[in-house]
Amino acid sequence: MELVYPPVVALAKTMFRVLDNKITIEGAEHIPTSGGAVLASNHSSYLDFIYCGLGAQPAKRLVRFMAKKQVFDHRISGPLMRGMRHIPVDRKAGTAAFKHAIDALKSGEIVGVFPEATISESFTVKALKSGAARMAQEARVPLIPMAVWGPHRLWTKGRKKELTKRHVPVIIKIGEPIEMAADATPESITATLKVRLSALLDAAQRAYPDKPAGPDDAWWLPAHLGGTAPLPPSTATAI
Repeated sequence: MELVYPPVVALAKTMFRVLDNKITIEGAEHIPTSGGAVLASNHSSYLDFIYCGLGAQPAKRLVRFMAKKQVFDHRISGPLMRGMRHIPVDRKAGTAAFKHAIDALKSGEIVGVFPEATISESFTVKALKSGAARMAQEARVPLIPMAVWGPHRLWTKGRKKELTKRHVPVIIKIGEPIEMAADATPESITATLKVRLSALLDAAQRAYPDKPAGPDDAWWLPAHLGGTAPLPPSTATAI
């Protein structure tokens, strides 16, 4: 029985209404209504997991996110994370987290992953880790790409958080599951995932209804769209 997750979802939806977030979800039909799946998203905000979870709500699914162990150790967030059955990741002992995720997928859960591992300060898709692909292959479940754009204006790396900022649009785009050939490698699947995530994110950025109020407000746009976010680092594949 889910005792913690539904109230947290209800609280988040209340927050969205209070802040008048104009949230657009596209591609929700790609989230399976039953069975396991890996949901892989870009990562530009500390709030991404909230909006990624919202993207699965039309399918009436709850997402179990993989998050660093320190979040579970916190006296406030820890009980909530455990109550929502998210998956702790200790980077010194990653095998345990991988097995936990596989067990969850095989039991029919959706597992949420941020394959960039850290927030992209350039607001483009960084080199990806191959864990999402490996999990989907081993558990034999769909790998679904998702792009979220907008929450970084509320809280992102290197910027003061503005959690009470109102009227910030958020676009959530969910792509088709990535087909996996029998002979596909985790690296080739990860390369495909990066292409799909980049296309979804670019489409969300170009469709975004807000524009910077001026040069001082252009920090939240990537450089290739005229913003002042840092240029992306090397795009060499991460293993």
